[in-house]
Amino acid sequence: MAIRNIIFDFGGVIHNIRYENMGEALVRLGAQGMESFYTKGGQTHEMDLFEKGMLSPAEYRDYLRQTTGLPLSDQQADDVVNAVLLDVPRERVALLLALRKKYRLFLFSNTNQINYDCFTQRLHDKYGFDIFTECFERAYFSQLMHTRKPSAEGFRTIMAKNNLLPDETLFIDDIAANAEGARQAGLHAHHLTEPDIADLFDQGFNLLPGKDR
Repeated sequence: MAIRNIIFDFGGVIHNIRYENMGEALVRLGAQGMESFYTKGGQTHEMDLFEKGMLSPAEYRDYLRQTTGLPLSDQQADDVVNAVLLDVPRERVALLLALRKKYRLFLFSNTNQINYDCFTQRLHDKYGFDIFTECFERAYFSQLMHTRKPSAEGFRTIMAKNNLLPDETLFIDDIAANAEGARQAGLHAHHLTEPDIADLFDQGFNLLPGKDR
């Protein structure tokens, strides 16, 4: 069955990020041994809770203070969390706008409220419009859904709310475990290892053969 719907991850797929920036920011502020505090391969239980909306921004800032022993101001704590955020290239937004003419597009992001508040404002300032409503039919964020990838629960919720058929739906993520979570929910999934999502499509914006797995 042909792919008619695509669900994109955000960080690492659409928004360029660098996980190591968070630990490096803490080290610059004087924390010891925090270089690997947040990586693509792992994060703390507290970050998991924060991404599920089970810790508030204030509670997460307090956690950073307690963990590092640093008297971080709210702004310093937010700057540490937001250090991972780089940018969304203009050509990627143009690609999504083109793809939306051929596919039903959705977003499913593991994120937290501090990051969310930052990137939504930055991207609106850069583009002058809300990319989440212009590029996607619906955008879903873990801290608002109270579930995060790789749990199949979030995928099933998105499928049900939008009447999507699993055989017609592809999920794209740069983390293999999240792609596997989508497969557990019955979707096609692609673990993105290509340099850019543009490499998944031909010049007519058709999904290239073999990219639905």
